[in-house]
Amino acid sequence: MAKIPELRPSPIAGRWYEGDQDALARQVDAFISHARLPELKGEVVALIAPHAGHIYSGRTAGYAFRAVMGKSYKRVAVISPLHRGFYSDPLLTTAHQAYQTPLGPLMVDCLAMDALETVLQQQSGFRLKAVAFDEEHSVEIELPFLQRALVGEFKLLPIMIHSQDPRVATALGRALAQVILDQPGESTLLVASTDLSHFFPEKEAARLDAEMLRQIAAFSPEGVFETEFSGKGSACGVAAVAAVLTAAKLLGGERAEVLHHSTSGDVTGDHLQVVGYGAAVVLKN
Repeated sequence: MAKIPELRPSPIAGRWYEGDQDALARQVDAFISHARLPELKGEVVALIAPHAGHIYSGRTAGYAFRAVMGKSYKRVAVISPLHRGFYSDPLLTTAHQAYQTPLGPLMVDCLAMDALETVLQQQSGFRLKAVAFDEEHSVEIELPFLQRALVGEFKLLPIMIHSQDPRVATALGRALAQVILDQPGESTLLVASTDLSHFFPEKEAARLDAEMLRQIAAFSPEGVFETEFSGKGSACGVAAVAAVLTAAKLLGGERAEVLHHSTSGDVTGDHLQVVGYGAAVVLKN
């Protein structure tokens, strides 16, 4: 059996985002610096950010990461859907020790990962399936934004959700909160990675996205699932959003604010089939 390398090689650098270090830094910095936020009163507990290619969703992602510009954290938990891979497991993570981007490696917090799996098993019986050489983009696409926005070193807690079962999302959210609460001196930022509606005409996409964002603003994990299952709105990372909202509530989060919305049509000029993107933040006093 081939040895798993420490660094997860990027399958998307140079395609989904700039592959050159300097060009990537300039582009991400521009997205963040151009974002204009309202006054955010309170401490940031969690972000919701899109995960399409940077040229499409980077402007909206910049709004999310502007909310943590200049802040420092011990670790960042990025919770995403799983788009690729033939896995039956509901929850997955990386088997590598670090993620590679053109901006440098990001180490995985293996101790926190072990603690999370222990709590998951104790509370719900779920486990984390560790996979190597995954092609999933929805964790990695957020990493250059984190590398440019945050100050100092941090470790990564990457989780990919394959299941759309609300019980899985709730279990993950509760376990994440427990692991974080068990280490009160180690600050953690939660990031839910999701796009919104896919391939609807612009007017229809606006309606669907507005309803999903309304449920996010209502700080309702149950509401985002109900919106998805009823067809009133859509998010490919609905389970990731619900898990992060669940964890954020248990960590003292009190309110969520939507910061930005856009669609791929704003970039491509094609408004017949668009993908929706939203940015939001969870705050506590």
